[in-house]
Amino acid sequence: MSRIVTAADLTAKERRLLFWASFLSLAAAGFGFAFRVAMGGAYGAEFNLTQQQVGEVFGASLWPIAITMIGFSLVVDRTGYKLPMYVAFILQAASGVGTFFADSYAALYGFALCAGLGHGIVEAVINPICAAVYPKEKTKWLTYLHAAWPAGLVAGTLIIIGAEPMVSGWRIHALWIVAPALLYAFMYGPCKFPVDERVQAGVPYIDMLRQVGFLGATLAAFMMIYEIGNQADNLTAWTKPANWFNLSLYAGVGVGVIFGLAVRSFGKPLFFLLCLLMIPVATAELGTDGWIKGLMTPVLENMKINAAFALVFSAFIMLIFRVFAGGILRIFNPPVLLCLSGVFSAVGLYWLSGATGVAIFVAFVLYAIGQTYYWPCILGFVSERYPQGGALTLNTVSAIGLLSAGIVGGPILGAAFDQSIHETVVAEAPALAEAAEAPGSFMWMTHEKIDPPAADAFIATLPAETRATTQATYDASIVRAGRDVLAFAARFPAILFVAFGFIAIWFRSRGGYKPIELATQM
Repeated sequence: MSRIVTAADLTAKERRLLFWASFLSLAAAGFGFAFRVAMGGAYGAEFNLTQQQVGEVFGASLWPIAITMIGFSLVVDRTGYKLPMYVAFILQAASGVGTFFADSYAALYGFALCAGLGHGIVEAVINPICAAVYPKEKTKWLTYLHAAWPAGLVAGTLIIIGAEPMVSGWRIHALWIVAPALLYAFMYGPCKFPVDERVQAGVPYIDMLRQVGFLGATLAAFMMIYEIGNQADNLTAWTKPANWFNLSLYAGVGVGVIFGLAVRSFGKPLFFLLCLLMIPVATAELGTDGWIKGLMTPVLENMKINAAFALVFSAFIMLIFRVFAGGILRIFNPPVLLCLSGVFSAVGLYWLSGATGVAIFVAFVLYAIGQTYYWPCILGFVSERYPQGGALTLNTVSAIGLLSAGIVGGPILGAAFDQSIHETVVAEAPALAEAAEAPGSFMWMTHEKIDPPAADAFIATLPAETRATTQATYDASIVRAGRDVLAFAARFPAILFVAFGFIAIWFRSRGGYKPIELATQM
C-alpha cells in the first residue's frame, strides 16, 4: 500500500506546481464562460434562439456542475485527485470541439453540459486541495486560487476580441478552451496530491456527512431534481407536470429526510444559511456576468466601445483585488467583507441602470469590486468553520451556487429582460404585442413575453411607413430592457448586505469570528 501524502510532505516547488495546475484548470472553465458570454448573441442569431434559450445554453454550463461536484466530493478521498482531473480535461476539451461542430440548439446545449460537468470535477478537486495545502490561510489562498476565474474571463474575452478580425464566425472561438486544458493536464502529470485535511485529522466519513445533514441534503436534492426535470422536459419527449416545482420540493424533502435519518443529523443551521445565500451570490456574480454584455451593449455602443470589454473590465478588477486579498483579509473577516461586498455591487448595479458618460465606468468599478470576494470568501468561510465536512461541505456550498446560477441567475434575468420588452411593446406597439405575445415561465411563476420570430414575421407584413416605426419601437424596447434588468439585478446583492451584516453581528456578539482548526492524527 502506498504511503499517504500530506501537505507537510510537499516541497515548496511541489506546492507551487499543484497550485498553478489547479489555477489553470479553473481558468479553462473561465475561457468557456467567456465564450458563451461573448458569442451567445452570435450563435443565438444563427439558430434563431430566444433570449431565454440563450440563457438556457449558458445555464447548461453551470447547473450540471452540482452533479459532479457533490458526487465526486463523496468519493474523491477514495479515488484520489489525479484521475478525476483527467476526466475533467476530457470533458472540457470535448465541450470546445463539440461546440465547434454544433448545428442546433440541442448540440449547443449538450456540449455546454460537458463544460459544466468538467467544471464540477475541477472545483470538487481544487477547492479541498487548496484548503489542505494551506490550512492556516484558507480564505486567502482560496481567493488567490479563484483569481483564476476572472483571469480566464479576461484572457478568453481578449483572445476572442483580438482574433475577431482574423476569424469568421463564432465557431473557432469555442476552441480556445482546449489550450489551457491541455496545459493543466500536462502539469498535473508529476504532481503529488495530499489527502484532504479531514482525512489527515482522522475525522470519520460519517461526521463529514453529518455537517450537511437533512437541511443541506434537502436543498441540494430539490435543486438538482427540479433542474434535471426542466432539462428532460426541454430535451426529451417527457413533459413535466404543471406542478413540477412543488413535486421537486417534496422529492427534495424526501431525499433530505432519508439522508438525515441515515446520518442522524439535522445539519448545521449556519451552513444551510450559507447554502441559501449562494443563490443571490450566484445571481449577483455569475448571472449578472452572463448577461452583462447584452445589458451594457446599449450603453457602450454610443461610446464606440465593444460591449465585450464590459466583461473584461469587471473581470480584470476582480483579478487584481483577488490577487491582493491577503492584505484585505487582515483587516476584514469573511462575514464583514461579504457584507461590504453586497453594498458595493448593489450600488454599482443600480447606478449602472441610469448612469451616463464617465459615471458608467465609476458605477461599473463599484459593481466589479463588490462581486470580487463573494465566491472565495464563502468557500473560505465554510472551510474555516466546517473543516469536519472536508470536501463535501466545501463543494456542496459551491455546487448550490453554481446550480442556482443555471436555475435562477441566468433564467431570472432573461425572464426579466423578456418581461421588460413585453411591457414596453404592450404600451407603445399594441398591435405587435397582440401578434407576437407568448407565455413564459420561471419556476412556479408565469409571465408574458414577445416571441422574436413572431415579432419579426409580423413586422415584415406591415406597410413600409408603419414597419419602420414599429421596428424602432421594438428595438428601443430591447435597449430599455437592458437598463431595467440592471436595476432588477441590484436587489440580489442588497439581500447579501443584510444577511451577512446580521451574521457578522452574530459572530461579534459571541466573541468574534474564529476559524476552527482540526488536530492532525496522522
